[in-house]
Amino acid sequence: MAQAFVSQRVVTPAGVRSAAVIVELGKITCLCDQGEIPPGCSIVDCGKHVLLPGLVDAHTHINEPGRTEWEGFETATHAAAAGGFTTLIDMPLNCLPATTTVAALETKRAAAQEKCMVDWAAWGGVSEHNALHIEPLAVAGVRGFKCFLAEPGIDGFARVDEPELRAAAPHLARTGLPLLTHAELPGPIELAAEALSGANWRRYASWLASRPDEAEVAAIRLMLRLSEEYGFRLHIVHLATAKAIPDLRRAREKGIAVTVETCPHYLHFAAEEIPDGSTLHKCAPPIRNTENREALWEALREGIIDLLATDHSPCPPAWKRLDEGNFKTAWGGIASLSIALPVVWSGMQSRDFTLDDLARWMSARPAALAGFDHRKGAIAEGCDADFVIFDSDAENTVMEEALHTRHAISPYVGERLRGRVIATYVRGKLAFEDGRFADTCEGDEVH
Repeated sequence: MAQAFVSQRVVTPAGVRSAAVIVELGKITCLCDQGEIPPGCSIVDCGKHVLLPGLVDAHTHINEPGRTEWEGFETATHAAAAGGFTTLIDMPLNCLPATTTVAALETKRAAAQEKCMVDWAAWGGVSEHNALHIEPLAVAGVRGFKCFLAEPGIDGFARVDEPELRAAAPHLARTGLPLLTHAELPGPIELAAEALSGANWRRYASWLASRPDEAEVAAIRLMLRLSEEYGFRLHIVHLATAKAIPDLRRAREKGIAVTVETCPHYLHFAAEEIPDGSTLHKCAPPIRNTENREALWEALREGIIDLLATDHSPCPPAWKRLDEGNFKTAWGGIASLSIALPVVWSGMQSRDFTLDDLARWMSARPAALAGFDHRKGAIAEGCDADFVIFDSDAENTVMEEALHTRHAISPYVGERLRGRVIATYVRGKLAFEDGRFADTCEGDEVH
């Protein structure tokens, strides 16, 4: 039976409008006025709530296979559904084996079977001199590739240097797929470490000083040069420093094929507000100061930053060193899949952004980065019927039970946020509604 999703505020590529979205066999067949709904449709009435395109997270660490005690397809995709994400793109590290060969990709696919509440796809990795695996991975279906220029801090995935990047670059260019880069160079980090000998590592200021802006800026300059020289698509993940924005602006003006993401935590928190010992806030690159945060918002407004991604990177509580509050030894990662939407929407309220901006940053552009914008990321004819029914006016305090991840730890617990996910639909099927999940997991890999 065809469905009609009805709302006074449907967020479409052409703007927000009152409409009925007609769905058959999991696809959007048309948008029409509410008085033109074909007979026989079952009605999903969103009332006053917003109908958003399903969110696409281009930066998720699912950690399966190999580290499912950290997260896993089941818990990650449940948290995603609760947060309005209908597609996750999994990073190639933190799982074992890392997704650097076709065999590892097939192992991941087997691990995902019948566990996913939402759809997913995989990034491949550039690591351990695997240049000859890049093109086979592209043929096998990865959506692009990820590399680290600094140490990832975890076994199973190694950083790359410039010679290794140059060996990989021609293969990347031939695939036409993006290279997603954790852009921090080790040189400035090593210099900072020398200056921090004897530092008090309970202080957030010590962690911030250990990952200076210069590490990001120098790495981004290197990657822009290589992208221009070899002609591969470049994507900068989790931009944290606003000091790189002038370089990125000039690169755009020169026509270099670069896109950029930042994350909700860089737009919500500020360094001077983070208590000493609060290792839940540790991530790399680090959360910087208020002035930097506001400059990132302005880069989003200008379009220098293209999209938002969670960098959802959970771990067992013991890895956060919560008892000792040691920023040097704690795991650097923030879990946010289920609450990223209200975090971002809350920040947008005082800065004159719109629902169109939200859908562009968290749906359309992540889908385009991964190359499946023909079917994901928009409420448009022919696309998958991936929807979020969103109460844009609700206010809630984040509670642990709202996280839905394997380990309910997050620096957002206790934060007062605006906006609440009422329901999430994946290809026309209800995955989450009012705190409850569907009985079956029908998420699948996006090809």
